[in-house]
Amino acid sequence: MVGRTTQRKRLSAKLHEVKAELRKRMHQSIVDQGIWLAAVVRGYFAYHAVPGNWAALGTFRTQCTRLWFKSLRRRSQRTRLNWDRMQIIANAWLPPARILPPWPEQRFAVINQGRSRMR
Repeated sequence: MVGRTTQRKRLSAKLHEVKAELRKRMHQSIVDQGIWLAAVVRGYFAYHAVPGNWAALGTFRTQCTRLWFKSLRRRSQRTRLNWDRMQIIANAWLPPARILPPWPEQRFAVINQGRSRMR
């Protein structure tokens, strides 16, 4: 099987974009930020969620959570947000990392199964 993984340069470039946008949206409500960030993560997964790219997907979601955490903690000098609370917020808003298309052998089995029935 051919391994397809996200280039490190692409991953870090997208994370830099997310960081800059979170900085702009810092004082919006958590709901508004969560809706926007969930859309970004879903879009990233829609393009990069191929078999063999599990590590990059998990890294992207974790790093987005970390950047969001830093952004939310900068909103106040007396923040009560810790990492445990941030995990609850992230799990509520961000989709879990998962491989979306089927593995190649599953696609191949479905295609060949349909052809054998036609004969």
